[in-house]
Amino acid sequence: MKLSHPARLVAAGGVGISVALAVGGAAAAHVSIGDDSVVAGSSAIVTLAFSHGCEGSPTTELRIQMPESIPTVAPTINANWDVEKVMEALETPIEGSHGEQITERVSEIVYTARTPVADGFRDTFELSVDIPEDAAGQTLYFPTIQTCETGETAWIEIPAEGQDPEELEAPAPGVEVVAASEG
Repeated sequence: MKLSHPARLVAAGGVGISVALAVGGAAAAHVSIGDDSVVAGSSAIVTLAFSHGCEGSPTTELRIQMPESIPTVAPTINANWDVEKVMEALETPIEGSHGEQITERVSEIVYTARTPVADGFRDTFELSVDIPEDAAGQTLYFPTIQTCETGETAWIEIPAEGQDPEELEAPAPGVEVVAASEG
């Protein structure tokens, strides 16, 4: 489904938890970092931000891959971008948070710029997601391909077990999942 609708970008801090996806290493200076965790079993607003192009070239598209454990996503409409949900069939249907049967999942969200975003300008993308109840203690990664008028940057590296994410050249944005606190 492709949505093309002008809308005002909703400010961070809406319903749920607002998070800027944190990355380390070379990307640290280019990605906004907010809260770095979400709560298992909750609904959250996850915010991905960028503030640079590809070696100076304006950004034209972001392709955000969704973790397999998150079947449904509601992307926020951004007035400067067209947004598309890329769907894939599930081998085994699952039950959704409202008891519905889910037979396909959102595998990717694609934002395509109506006007390329010049290097040195910032934009944000909010995704409403349900965090799996059994994900506490894990990091959920959202590998992202940033396409520009010239070139692209693949923010897709996921650290190996015990590896410091700061060592990666182009780390995938990720957010830690914490257990719900009692009370």
